Amino acid sequence: MAVTLDWLGCATFRLQVDDFVIFLDGYIDRVPSAPPVGISAAEVDRADAILVGHAHFDHIAGVEVIARNTGARVVCSTESARMLAGAGVDEQQLLPSQGGERHRLSDDIVVTTYPSLHSCVWVGGVSAGGADSVATGHLGLTEDDRAAVRAENPLGGSAPDPELLAQMQQHIASSLHSDHTGGALAYLIETPYGSIFYHDTSGCWTGVVRDLRPDFAIVAMAGRANIDGEPIQGSLAQYVGRMADMLRPQRMVLGHHDDWMPPVTGDGTSEESMAPVRAELARIAPRMELLEVGYLEGTTILD
Repeated sequence: MAVTLDWLGCATFRLQVDDFVIFLDGYIDRVPSAPPVGISAAEVDRADAILVGHAHFDHIAGVEVIARNTGARVVCSTESARMLAGAGVDEQQLLPSQGGERHRLSDDIVVTTYPSLHSCVWVGGVSAGGADSVATGHLGLTEDDRAAVRAENPLGGSAPDPELLAQMQQHIASSLHSDHTGGALAYLIETPYGSIFYHDTSGCWTGVVRDLRPDFAIVAMAGRANIDGEPIQGSLAQYVGRMADMLRPQRMVLGHHDDWMPPVTGDGTSEESMAPVRAELARIAPRMELLEVGYLEGTTILD
């Protein structure tokens, strides 16, 4: 037996440990212009547990459908739990967490929650440059200062087609979502085959991450990374390298880097986009293997 991984777009993954199925986020049903994943949330007929990174639509939307249809237990923040309960998920299925809790998912699978950080979307959103685009500044700002920066440039300088933008706005309005992250969470999933680190947005507390030693890591790569509460002074490729250096997994997969929400996002999985990431990882963690997986490929990650 083994641990297999299916990518379902954005930061959503399906993890199967022998016969136990864990969803990581649940955002599958995207705007029509997004690349098709090959399955809808309503078509998911098996889930034993769901781990939700935070309460924004591109992570929590769809979790309510999967949880209601399968009875899966859901580990999430209190904000996410509030949203899910309001969407009809039985509160007995919800395991609200703040970071530091350990939950037994099965006889031989335990997940530990850790406090994490959301990427710095207030700087300009997920379209603020490619993986090798270096960004500096925006340090030491108050929340009022950050709100002013976001108001000046809510889409990061892009000028999307009005029809596509309207499609996106309608999609968000009709999807389960909160305007608050609810406190982003990271997870360490311990299985008989090894441990797996997962987070769904490009941010971390270095004091937390550097003490973990997962065998496998799923690292989000989108937007302006958040390091200990401040925007990274560098590039996304450098952020991925830093995560690899701190976690030191044997293998890694990226998430949140596909074209999950046209017109705001671009395809970060292309050969051109991945080249600086591979170069940085070759420099920082030459022994680590970076897996590049497509949707629904059922990749074996631990055995």
